[in-house]
Amino acid sequence: MELRLKDKVALITGASRGIGAASAKALAHHGATVVINYIKSKDKAEELLNEIKKGGGKGMVFQADVRDQGAVNDLVESTLREFGKIDVLVNNANINFPIRPFIELTWDQIEAKILGEMKALYNCSQAVLKDMMSRNSGKLIFVSSSLSRFPGFGFSAHAAAKSAMDSMAKVMAMELGPLGITVNVVGPGLTLTDATAGQPKEVHEQVAAITPLRRLGMPDDIAGVVLFLASSLSDYLNGEYIPVTGGSFMI
Repeated sequence: MELRLKDKVALITGASRGIGAASAKALAHHGATVVINYIKSKDKAEELLNEIKKGGGKGMVFQADVRDQGAVNDLVESTLREFGKIDVLVNNANINFPIRPFIELTWDQIEAKILGEMKALYNCSQAVLKDMMSRNSGKLIFVSSSLSRFPGFGFSAHAAAKSAMDSMAKVMAMELGPLGITVNVVGPGLTLTDATAGQPKEVHEQVAAITPLRRLGMPDDIAGVVLFLASSLSDYLNGEYIPVTGGSFMI
């Protein structure tokens, strides 16, 4: 079976590092043209694009804060001018949040996380859907978290925001399915990226110990599932939440 990603155009938000960068490399390796969105890490984004081009791939980089609707519209319009279409959206950009007990959180901190996640999902999805709906074809892939389903101490803001993402994805999948557009969610477990590098070593060891595979996730582990969802192999998969946790959380 073929992945059928050649000549497809994939927009990956937060793609300069971690899961986003690994997803961009995987998609490009299998023939997709990739749009590498970043907010601050311009050098890393350009380095990634150069690596992809050296391997025979195609793409471009574009700076945009996905919480800013105008910036996202510019990103999508530039992509359409350059490549003519968008076949895949990987909504991956990290929205920072405090890790602390609920009783120590301010409402502003919770609100910022929930609004940030929802603005990113809304802005990016609304912008790419105009093109996808005109062609009755497209794939939306949202990177959530296993913490939306499996509680972790201090992660209430994160869990609330990602739970909202998971629920909205199901409704979108129902509404967009008849138009040939699928919507699926990836729920990574604890994954070793820049975002988690500052966590205590003891936390990483504890999570690895309760994971059946006895290790933490790597960006490539998540990227493999993103690749599957972007490919033709997942054409009949819609509205699903797929945990990628090494077995630490199972449905």
